[in-house]
Amino acid sequence: MRPLRFVKYHGTGNDFVLVEDLADARPLTPELVAAVCDRRFGVGADGVIRVAPGREPGEDAFMDYRNADGSLAEMCGNGIRCLGAFLHEEGHARGTELRIGTRAGTKRLRLELRDGRVAAVTVGMGPPALARGAIPMAGPAGDPFVAQPFEVDGRTFTATAVSMGNPHLVLFLDHEPSVEEVRSLGPRIEGDERFPERTNVELVHVEDGVLVARVWERGSGETMACGTGACAALVAAHEAGLAPARAEVRFPGGTVVVERTQEEVLLSGPAERVFEGVLDDRWMDARGLG
Repeated sequence: MRPLRFVKYHGTGNDFVLVEDLADARPLTPELVAAVCDRRFGVGADGVIRVAPGREPGEDAFMDYRNADGSLAEMCGNGIRCLGAFLHEEGHARGTELRIGTRAGTKRLRLELRDGRVAAVTVGMGPPALARGAIPMAGPAGDPFVAQPFEVDGRTFTATAVSMGNPHLVLFLDHEPSVEEVRSLGPRIEGDERFPERTNVELVHVEDGVLVARVWERGSGETMACGTGACAALVAAHEAGLAPARAEVRFPGGTVVVERTQEEVLLSGPAERVFEGVLDDRWMDARGLG
């Protein structure tokens, strides 16, 4: 097995290992992804993106994304911005407008260049889904769960369930969320029986039209930011009348801008290349991953 080259990116602290496989010759196993994402014995990341060839006509690439535990994910807003930057910086982009395939459908990207480098990326994330059956969430399939009581560990929160191609539950707080709260509530809600495919969890405080958020990602745990989570938070706050249709969402790792239009949700933010490297054959062989 030949060595595996990778490039490390992050979007507002949400970090990813990208592996180019435009020949579609080297699918990644869950075991390899989990080992790569290990922050002590591997590279360290919130997930791995295999940059695969597009599956539909007109797609520049397909984002084969796995969470840090190796599980498949439908969509990743920060990750797809990093993928757009990667394609440009590796010379694979044909311009500043890209079409990227995901398990949640084809997404449109617009690259903002500064001095020849990608400074920011805007992603058309598609429309949100609020019906329980589309999230999925237990209950009548056609009914939304918007600004309703949600009980966990003896506490009751006002919460909204949203799908941005993957499931989210947004909990509203009357104070800025703490690290202790997200680490306590996140894993309990992720595996809550009301979410048959598990769920991402956002704790959100809205002040002066700005959303301050922390996130617990399904399959990855607490992360510094989440692109689909930012979109879910804005949609939930807008539905509840707490925020305008366009607002900043501030995470511990940085700030993104989300806008809800009549057609879809737009996500804008940075994507930064950190370093590149090669996974050593001996490292993979020692873990039975070769």
